[in-house]
Amino acid sequence: MKLDTAMSEINRESIRAMRLSYGEAGLDEGEIANDPIAHFIKWLGEAAENIMVVEANAMVLSTISGNQPVSRTVLLKDVSTAGFTFFTNYLSRKAESINKNPKVSLLFPWYPMERQVIILGSAEKISSEESESYFESRPWSSQIGAIASAQSSKLESRAELEEKFASAAAKFPEGTKVARPDYWGGYIVRPISIEFWQGRYSRLHDRLRYELEPTSAAPHDSNWQVTRLNP
Repeated sequence: MKLDTAMSEINRESIRAMRLSYGEAGLDEGEIANDPIAHFIKWLGEAAENIMVVEANAMVLSTISGNQPVSRTVLLKDVSTAGFTFFTNYLSRKAESINKNPKVSLLFPWYPMERQVIILGSAEKISSEESESYFESRPWSSQIGAIASAQSSKLESRAELEEKFASAAAKFPEGTKVARPDYWGGYIVRPISIEFWQGRYSRLHDRLRYELEPTSAAPHDSNWQVTRLNP
């Protein structure tokens, strides 16, 4: 047997043997009631307090580029009944995808807590005033980085990026007001579905999916309807 074939077999067996037994903590419909946003905020707070979770507000954003889904990690910067907000370069690949197809997915992978949350919805730009307010709150180096990086475009070398950063830093020295680029700002994802996943024993995981549906009494309002799903 060739070495590469033998290694392939070893790797396959090693990967198949990767298995954890999840705990007893469950997820009951009564814990969330009719407000999945409030429960999400509760879980986010618990994840932030867990030292095993690195960046509790990190989420996997998936968009559609042509007929191909594309995923990347971004940081949640606000959550409210209106939706989930993140910031990016409006000329980036993700922004280009959102402009063509605003339907997106968000995934919060809180694996050390045996939890994940999947959110489906549509993304739209927030106001320039809101983007300006958040930009001003960022550290100086992050502000300069937003100017220096033409996100998603080709880069000849690391040195080229460092030169762009130095140039922007010279234009806006630390301690001075940094002008927000008009190509940088926020998106809010307005959810239509929020699914909570809690790992359980024997792979009998708990999955509760909340979907937004119009009510017959108030057609312009909406309620969250919950469904328990097989794991």
